Amino acid sequence: MNAQVADRVAAVRRFNRFYTQRIGLLHEGVYKSEFSLSQARVLYEIMHRDKPTAAELAKDLGLDTGYLSRILRGFEARGLIVRETASHDGRQNLLSVTPRGRKSFAPIELQTNQDVAALLADTSDAAQIKLCDAMATIETLLGPQPQIPYILRPPRPGDMGWVVSRHGAIYSGEYGWNDRIESYTAEVVAAFMRQHDPQRERCWIAERAGRTIGCVFLVADQDDPSIARLRLLLVEAEARGLGIGGRLVEECIRLARDARYRKITLWTHSILTAARSIYQRAGFQLVATKAHSEFGPRLVGETWELEL
Repeated sequence: MNAQVADRVAAVRRFNRFYTQRIGLLHEGVYKSEFSLSQARVLYEIMHRDKPTAAELAKDLGLDTGYLSRILRGFEARGLIVRETASHDGRQNLLSVTPRGRKSFAPIELQTNQDVAALLADTSDAAQIKLCDAMATIETLLGPQPQIPYILRPPRPGDMGWVVSRHGAIYSGEYGWNDRIESYTAEVVAAFMRQHDPQRERCWIAERAGRTIGCVFLVADQDDPSIARLRLLLVEAEARGLGIGGRLVEECIRLARDARYRKITLWTHSILTAARSIYQRAGFQLVATKAHSEFGPRLVGETWELEL
């Protein structure tokens, strides 16, 4: 199993653990071993945490404390785990897995990795990337929202290359578009870099925990400088659902009003439902559609406008 496949297996397994917790499958069935699904999940969590308490496991896994206590007593009786009193609180017991417990769990670990690798083997490399991105989005939307702030900032050296690269990779991986989307993006970026009015035209880069996660451009229309064009709105899958796309569009609208444009126009596609929702909420109106195949698949291009 190569490193890329191993990373994707890990991503799928992380989603499976999250998904079974959300829909309550921890209380059903046996997964090809001596352990029930709930027992296997509990043992996995103890093994991959730094001496958790029973209370922490019950809360994070959504298990009844009495049910969890019975599982832990069974593990202890079989020599799979040990308890030690916490030095900071004598009322708490810290849990850890014994060598015997790790040996008992090893076949489950191996079988799970093999099963997921077999599942991925039937899909293309692009489909595997899209699947892993989609699962990250589901986990972000359904799980607790991490309180990690993001910032919107001006571009720095290297950001424009990121814009071009990520447009090519994301639209190819998620929608099967060809490399024309990358060349199209490069043309927009190159025109902006060659000449733009910083008072009326701008690029915003979204950054979170030191990682670039989104972008948008506002530029003047070449034929009518009273019209602004919103271009290249993009948010990484890991950051979707956090309101970043909406914030980027708000910044474009704010600048357009300050710069005295009379309206904003943009070009998008009917399949880009998340972006379309952002534009609708911001007050844009769909004014024209046209089918084309410029990026490979047959698409319906859409022109949206916002009167200022």
